[in-house]
Amino acid sequence: QVQLVESGGGLAQPGGSLRLSCAASGFPFSSYYMHWYRQAPGKERELVAGISSAGTTTDYADSVRGRFTISRDNAKNTVYLQMNSLKPEDTAVYYCKVFRSNTHYWGQGTQVTVFS
Repeated sequence: QVQLVESGGGLAQPGGSLRLSCAASGFPFSSYYMHWYRQAPGKERELVAGISSAGTTTDYADSVRGRFTISRDNAKNTVYLQMNSLKPEDTAVYYCKVFRSNTHYWGQGTQVTVFS
């Protein structure tokens, strides 16, 4: 079955960096577009970034463009989110997601907290 396991979250100061990873299994990873989402307390889940199956096309929310970079390693079945110049408003639970067979599959999420 499809499994997505995020890691790499933690505490960071404003201006700092974190790198999230999402290890995928149970489906042909290299054939699927992958997404990162986030959900802050009391807010709806929002799209952060997406990457095409070959990694040649990426897209970002305006709030993170120029600070975050999504990438993937199809040999390792892993998608990454490099987060630089972190701000307190980046505090959220971050999820990776794949849409396959008319179903959205989500990981369990990893907490990112940015504080002064």
